[in-house]
Amino acid sequence: MFEYSEEEGRYAAMHHPFTAPMDEDLDKLETDKKNCRAKAYDIVLNGTEIGGGSIRINVPEIQEATFRAIGMTDEMAMSRFGHLINAFKYGAPPHAGLAYGLDRLVMIMIGADSIKDVIAFPKMQNANELMMNSPDAVDAKQLDELSIAITRAE
Repeated sequence: MFEYSEEEGRYAAMHHPFTAPMDEDLDKLETDKKNCRAKAYDIVLNGTEIGGGSIRINVPEIQEATFRAIGMTDEMAMSRFGHLINAFKYGAPPHAGLAYGLDRLVMIMIGADSIKDVIAFPKMQNANELMMNSPDAVDAKQLDELSIAITRAE
């Protein structure tokens, strides 16, 4: 459920901090993060992962403990996710999520060697998209029409 980040000097969620821990591993949220297992799953087709998901946390105390396990203070968790934690107090139903890669599935179906072969507008490693020359400059009129303000760090 967690992996240690040398860069950040703390444990981080392997997927996201809303994945439920295995019931038998609840105590490990505080005592043994490295060996705490998640209620997570993958969809695999012919040996290729095409999607993944998890059972989500729906108990406020477990959500709070998960946030603490990744280094959030209780104050920080309430500031960022208080709406969610408070909603759980009213009885959120058990729920799950799944995200599958349609592009991966199409790649397998047509026998493509690269996922870039099935993505309509693939990006380069630097996030440029060559067909539309994006990203590109935006003029002040466009920003104003969309009520977007650009602030520069000092």
